[in-house]
Amino acid sequence: MAITAEVSEDGIGNRGMPDNIIFIGGKPFMNYVTGVVMQFTTKNAGDVIIKARGKFISRAVDVAEVSAKRFLDNSVEVSGIRIDSEGFRNIEGRDIRVSTIEIKLSRNRQ
Repeated sequence: MAITAEVSEDGIGNRGMPDNIIFIGGKPFMNYVTGVVMQFTTKNAGDVIIKARGKFISRAVDVAEVSAKRFLDNSVEVSGIRIDSEGFRNIEGRDIRVSTIEIKLSRNRQ
């Protein structure tokens, strides 16, 4: 999974997703933390959404906490958490469900 999508002039990435969404997968942990920090610092994002599913949910929580508390020095906070599940057909043809999470980080309004 990509950390962020490429951005076009309208602010929408090449997959039709906004640039401020970080998808958590199997890349090294610090790649995701860097992606979150870069969104707030260099792209001046007001919000960043961290998305994960299945076994990567705990990594998404860790990325949110490390980004907000260590690298951004409490200048951002968790402003929302959404949990859900998705159903799809696996490669064996069985219908399965997987848990999902979206963690929204926002700049502190001071």
